[in-house]
Amino acid sequence: MKRYIVGGWVRDTLLKEEGFDIAPQDKDWVVVGASPEEMVKRGFIPVGADFPVFIDPKNGEELALARTERKSGKGYHGFVFHADPSVTLEEDLLRRDLTINAMAFDEDGSLIDCYGGKEDLKNRVLRHISDTFVEDPVRLLRVARFSARLSEFSIAPETMTLLQTIVSSGESDNLVQERVTQEFLRALEESKPSRFFEVLRETGYLERAFPAWKLSPSVLAKVDEVKSKDPRLKRFVASLEEVPVQDLNK
Repeated sequence: MKRYIVGGWVRDTLLKEEGFDIAPQDKDWVVVGASPEEMVKRGFIPVGADFPVFIDPKNGEELALARTERKSGKGYHGFVFHADPSVTLEEDLLRRDLTINAMAFDEDGSLIDCYGGKEDLKNRVLRHISDTFVEDPVRLLRVARFSARLSEFSIAPETMTLLQTIVSSGESDNLVQERVTQEFLRALEESKPSRFFEVLRETGYLERAFPAWKLSPSVLAKVDEVKSKDPRLKRFVASLEEVPVQDLNK
């Protein structure tokens, strides 16, 4: 059984080394080579409903068994997960969205980078890992939000093409309103919220999902200006006559 820190902690640690003013948050661990029964036997507390996730009672950290996923239905709930001791770290990382989110540290602190995430961090690029990227419509919102957080980053052209495919194929129509609202509100707290809306407009999602919205350049500039005074921006955005954001206030 081996444990690895994965995802956001790794990304943000490397960004901090690159000079970004960012603090890594909670650690996410992936466990390779263990079964759910073995985890329970070792004293870890099971909490995952859809796939095996456990809490370490010593420190409260969350550990998930390495897993693969297969598309089985519509939307981001339409996946079947497979987790057993044979699933490798590389297979687990392959199911993630962006290369910068698919790196790991082993317990000695050595970086494991199977898909070029560190190079994309260096080059300030948001890039998908595999073409299965289009199977999860939430990735449309996540990439837009990462663009708002890391405004110095560009989206790789081939990744933008896949984002547009998520919209044109109708896969984005399967997004549930609760998740859309959640991602929109989180985007309003990022360093440059206007990038979120710009990306969604470029993908065609805003026109498809919110045809009445009219986000002019001046409105987007105002969003970023007010950002420095009001981190949430919720009341400001809700007051824009040009943007009917009643769904954001549910």
